[in-house]
Amino acid sequence: MDTQPIVFGHTDGSEEIARAELYGLLAQLWLAPPDEALLQQFRVAVTEAPQSGGWLEAPWHELVAALRKTTAQEAAAEFAALFQGVGKPEVFAHASYHLTGFMNEKPLATLRSDLAALGLSRDEQSLETEDHVSYLFEVMRYLIAGDDVAVCNLEQQRRFFRAHLQTWVEALCAATLAHPRADTWRAVAAFTREFMLVETQGFDLLEA
Repeated sequence: MDTQPIVFGHTDGSEEIARAELYGLLAQLWLAPPDEALLQQFRVAVTEAPQSGGWLEAPWHELVAALRKTTAQEAAAEFAALFQGVGKPEVFAHASYHLTGFMNEKPLATLRSDLAALGLSRDEQSLETEDHVSYLFEVMRYLIAGDDVAVCNLEQQRRFFRAHLQTWVEALCAATLAHPRADTWRAVAAFTREFMLVETQGFDLLEA
């Protein structure tokens, strides 16, 4: 099946802006429930698909519909049930857990080394470790939209994506989709899964 991969590096920059914005939105949605301001944006703003007629159009419309249907209170309750929990969450959003079955394992150490090479470090006020999916999505957003061309370029994007996202995000999405309490995050996970597939296909084209 043709997934219509994103073609990186459009001359007008529109494709890259769209990619960066999607990474930023997904980082926000995996880190915390949407507040009323974000939900209101989805209710009133024009929410066109990233690529009309493309692979992401249907899951994008499903995500928009889910965000328009929920309330801030409902989203907060669902997020807590899935990702917070007492003792341990029902769904872990960390690379180490999905790759090794445990938190704070070798994947996190490897990630920290790679982040240091990019000149990046964790905000000490952050409640999550660097291998949380939202942090990784923010790194991708930076590598796409940042001004430092020595770091923010397609090759760095490709390396980081292959090493730190492609290896496990599908498992996170599958766990979320399978959870009986997932509603809004069922749409978030479905869109994330398809976006990761499109990104994978785009990087495949670069390597062809």
